[in-house]
Amino acid sequence: MSQENPSIPPLSADTSPGETAHRLFQAALRAQLPVALWRLPNTQEVQVVVASGVQHALPPMEGPQKGFAFCPFQVSASAPVTFLPADLYFSGKAGTAPELGDTVLPTAFWADFQKSGLKTDLAGKWPSHPAGTVPSIARDAFEKTVSTSIKSMQAGCLEKVVLSRTKTLPLFEGFDLLHAFTQLTQLYATAFVSLVAIPGIGTWLGATPELLVQVDRHRVFRTVALAGTQPLTDGLTPADAIWRQKEIEEQALVQRYIVSCFRHLRLREYVEMGPRTVRAGNLLHLRTDFSAAMDEVGFLKLGTQMLELLHPTSAVGGMPKAAALQMIGQLELHERRYYSGYLGPVQLGQETHLFVNLRCVELGQDTVTAYAGAGMTADSVPAKEWVETELKMQTVLRLFQASES
Repeated sequence: MSQENPSIPPLSADTSPGETAHRLFQAALRAQLPVALWRLPNTQEVQVVVASGVQHALPPMEGPQKGFAFCPFQVSASAPVTFLPADLYFSGKAGTAPELGDTVLPTAFWADFQKSGLKTDLAGKWPSHPAGTVPSIARDAFEKTVSTSIKSMQAGCLEKVVLSRTKTLPLFEGFDLLHAFTQLTQLYATAFVSLVAIPGIGTWLGATPELLVQVDRHRVFRTVALAGTQPLTDGLTPADAIWRQKEIEEQALVQRYIVSCFRHLRLREYVEMGPRTVRAGNLLHLRTDFSAAMDEVGFLKLGTQMLELLHPTSAVGGMPKAAALQMIGQLELHERRYYSGYLGPVQLGQETHLFVNLRCVELGQDTVTAYAGAGMTADSVPAKEWVETELKMQTVLRLFQASES
């Protein structure tokens, strides 16, 4: 359908870019349109994409189609690959207006957007997963699966497997979805903070530290290996961190996996920096950065090619990949859905930024479900792996603690 849209309503000089972004998100929810709200790491701008509908296939990461990708850990009937075309895109920059795509958005959306002021009462307006709420996984059940996986690795069946679990809480009265998003942007400046609501799919909120694929405006490809976890205790800085052999080996596995993907493509000219210790909220991780100038090395579709090879990375699956994914399917007591999948803007502002969907929660109508995983090796201790998942869940669940009272 060609674009014959109404002109974008003039934005008030008194309206901040952040308020405009929130109003667009609210109008999309009320019109039951797919919408994504996000803030890139180390930036201030809150960006938005609103779509008239979704596609269940991704375009190339290098363009020309623009939009927002939201993809599961493993594709299923209830968790398909999802792409939101940028029928409306707002960059969040001061002095700019939303950009319109080629498809007309419904009049109900525009009518709601033109209403003055923010409507804080969004209770019941966000979409939830049609399969219903995921129950919590008890500690003894999780540790039993961990023990089983450790025995398999000690027997030499595989090197590493990442097992995850869930924790579901009731939403407290008066919970404010957009306020929770804003809190995450304030708490985690270096994370990719996102709020995605898609009818028939659900609503997800998160603050992830892990870049999967980036193609910047200069056509430089980037990815990272992020593994190993320890709590950030008082007085500890990244420079002071001491890592156990288990975490060092876990990080090395992820690094080797990325290098193996480059070798698969026969790409030899890339830059590797790390590992170094980085802070992600209340946690420390080991991180190694990889980059390649796509035009210089002659790999014009490197973002698309590496995405196909990388996901799911060994940081969320394990090594070897096929054996680890098989074990996850056998041992995990829940479907991951979009946890440890990936999400992010595609060719918006001439850049693609895809992140692994970690440190995230799924919103039901009156519940919130957190997901977290830990990398198991032959040296893992089940009780310590439980504690690691608890620490990771606190990244977002700290906003929901009133729901436990």
